[in-house]
Amino acid sequence: MTRLVICILLLLISLLTVFKAFEYYMWMLAIVASEFCWVFIIFCAIALSSGFFTSKYQLAGTIVGLVALALFITPIVRAYAVASTLKQNFTTVFGQGSTIIKGENTQPPFSISNMFKANKEVKAKQLTYKTYPGLALTMDYFPTQVVGRRPCVVVVHGGSWNKGDNTQLPELNSYLATSGYNVAAINYRLAPKYQTPAPVEDIHDAMAYLRKHADELHIDTNNFVLLGRSAGGQIAMLAAYSLHEPGLKGLIDYYGVADMVWGYSIPSSPLIMDSRKVLVDYVGGTYDQVPDKFAACSPIEYVNAQSVPTLIIHGGNDVLVSPIHSGKLDAKLTKFGIKHFYLKLPWATHGFDFNINGPGGQLATYTVERFLNTVTK
Repeated sequence: MTRLVICILLLLISLLTVFKAFEYYMWMLAIVASEFCWVFIIFCAIALSSGFFTSKYQLAGTIVGLVALALFITPIVRAYAVASTLKQNFTTVFGQGSTIIKGENTQPPFSISNMFKANKEVKAKQLTYKTYPGLALTMDYFPTQVVGRRPCVVVVHGGSWNKGDNTQLPELNSYLATSGYNVAAINYRLAPKYQTPAPVEDIHDAMAYLRKHADELHIDTNNFVLLGRSAGGQIAMLAAYSLHEPGLKGLIDYYGVADMVWGYSIPSSPLIMDSRKVLVDYVGGTYDQVPDKFAACSPIEYVNAQSVPTLIIHGGNDVLVSPIHSGKLDAKLTKFGIKHFYLKLPWATHGFDFNINGPGGQLATYTVERFLNTVTK
């Protein structure tokens, strides 16, 4: 009976690899289930190996356990499916040679062995780039591990515009530093005390600081790229498309809010997040009260023929920021002929890149590295 209960619990968790989470804590569990699926595959194997057909409960447990096992395997299978065409699709957009890293082009977009790989950590330096009365805005600076002036990736964290900080998801920062990029993960002013466009102004100030200190930080000021996640994606997109920062060569958008007007009109489930309150706190009112401000902070409104090359990454099971945002941005970039690539991960949810070695994490990191390699040449 205990084995059956364990198998049922595993089955319920495994459903999060194919269906959208309906509640906040289920969403967090969905990240673990899909991006650390190998852990649950081991649990299923242990449960299945503990007994088979000697009683009706064991038979039922075996059937349930096998279904759970199959579902936990699906992120791996689907990752291989995306990987099978990823290199070709990326080359179609950015041309031959765009996927060559360190002189060769044989790295797989995804492999099971890389799921168990240890990540090298690069120690960051904390720098203060702007001060206000009672507030110091800082950045964690991950210096490149390659000698010479190198491009700089400016990372903007998520957190619904009202929380979070630049220590989020540091694994990619270290990975990019070892791959030859400087990485500046910035803090910015948070809502509701500070509202749009304050965080975009903070990006401008951060980039001005990086240009001013480029010599000591070994930055190639002709090669900046903005990278933002979730709310940070909205901030990074708005900055990239509206500020026209000198030396900005590209934008990487992880599941960001591209259309604030549409986002307000279609709120997320209250069991996940009160998205309208989040937007009101950040924008400064409801859409009926300040429609112009919603339009003014919608990145999609600023896309034009001069926009920078863009990489969009979004999971199909995202329950916090609808993939429709990325679809709308993809269409707008296509309309203006902007070079861009949309990496769709059908099984992945919001924050899937918590594990850069997971199925979604590997595919995203592979594409990010090649995008950076292409736009900063």
